[in-house]
Amino acid sequence: MQEKVLILDFGSQYTQLIARRVRELNTYCEIHPFNKIPKSLADFKAVILSGSPFSVRSDDALHPDLSEIRGKKPVLGVCYGAQYLAHFSGGKVSPSNSREYGRARLSYIDSKNPLFENVPGDSQVWMSHSDTIEKLPERGILLASTEDVTHAAYQIAGEATYALQFHPEVYHSTDGKQILENFINKIAGVASDWTPDSFVEMTVQELRNQIGDEKVILGLSGGVDSTVAAILLHHAIGTQLNCIFVNNGLLRKGEFSQVLQQYEGMGLNVKGVDTSALFLAALEGVTDPEQKRKIIGKTFIDVFDTESKEIAGAAWLGQGTIYPDVIESVSVNGPSVTIKSHHNVGGLPDYMQLKIVEPLRMLFKDEVRRVGKSLNIAPEILGRHPFPGPGLGIRILGDITAEKVKMLQEVDALFIQGLKKEGLYDKIWQAGAMLLPVQSVGVMGDERTYEKCVALRAVESTDGMTADWVDLPYAFLQDISNQIINKVPGVNRVVYDISSKPPATIEWE
Repeated sequence: MQEKVLILDFGSQYTQLIARRVRELNTYCEIHPFNKIPKSLADFKAVILSGSPFSVRSDDALHPDLSEIRGKKPVLGVCYGAQYLAHFSGGKVSPSNSREYGRARLSYIDSKNPLFENVPGDSQVWMSHSDTIEKLPERGILLASTEDVTHAAYQIAGEATYALQFHPEVYHSTDGKQILENFINKIAGVASDWTPDSFVEMTVQELRNQIGDEKVILGLSGGVDSTVAAILLHHAIGTQLNCIFVNNGLLRKGEFSQVLQQYEGMGLNVKGVDTSALFLAALEGVTDPEQKRKIIGKTFIDVFDTESKEIAGAAWLGQGTIYPDVIESVSVNGPSVTIKSHHNVGGLPDYMQLKIVEPLRMLFKDEVRRVGKSLNIAPEILGRHPFPGPGLGIRILGDITAEKVKMLQEVDALFIQGLKKEGLYDKIWQAGAMLLPVQSVGVMGDERTYEKCVALRAVESTDGMTADWVDLPYAFLQDISNQIINKVPGVNRVVYDISSKPPATIEWE
């Protein structure tokens, strides 16, 4: 049985980072909303309470029932979690005299406590809170302080219950990973046995048990997620898997034929379905990005419903849903606020009789790639940049037409080919072009033009939850801009997006 860590989400922007750091310790963890604690906690060997934008002092403070957790399992409260444990256990939490945010250094630690083993006394930590713990809870033992925060860490005597006012999961807490490792491996005794190979072995067996002798249809996109999902399912159920690659008219230039060729020789049963006209007709005149996503998602479902009826015994729809898709689409009483809906998250309509199977649902993107490597999938496939499910439909701002799709396909192809030619592609997490709903004045030859503007975007990231823009060489941007304006009719201006996530998202819609 896989040993697991439970992370209770109180809505912090850093909750997903906690999970990332735990996974980096080769320890499996799951994020659950604070108000949806799993009924069975038998498989969880430790619990982490996340931070939150809320205050424990407010009337609507997030107040879960921890009676089955406290004193029974090792607990680590982070920021709001630390304040929660103090406030509701006889301590006192008050507003800070000044907002405690940013870098700080520990001025005192109890180096004999296992939580701070191998952590230097002046270790840098990251604070992000407007309340402060003025008085420790009953049986609270001080473990660490900074110059401004007296109660930066504490333990509750008689329990394996620990609390940190700072965020060990962020990069700026230089020994945060060591602190998490101390809690998970040494205090909680959770094994670091969650590896790509172990995930494959466990998932293949689970898929066999889940699916039995029924058939699965899966939509391939040519991307990393759907490919790894398909190979995992293929390992589990073989010829019971039927893959469908849909041309929604919003793919990259030449992608439909290229992807079908890519899967030749991989042993997968793949059928190509060209429904470009169907998707473009459904999107005609639509400008709202959420409506676009919903229309594209619904049309995908309709296509799969039609195709599934041609496969006798098809009972399951396989999807390449990954953890960031799930997290960004969930909204529970404040925590994990919905950023945007994902076309492959949220279930199927009642009229469709297929059940959903999502073998990658609990993986981050970089973990998907490591699993793919374990499955011996070709590096050129695993190295492919993420591409949104709705495709160019959310990279064309405003209404979508066949002419705009062709224009953006040409721009995107020049950009991606240029990155590959200059050896930049593999250094970038994701790159693409956006067609903006504006026209600008230009001059070509001796004539005035009034044509489209495109934005180029390239970001570096680990899992897509956060991302920084890539500082591409000026000479490269100049060359690509010239190529696009000279070779793509209708475009007379190119701009480069230098926004990070957050506050921006990777895609513009």
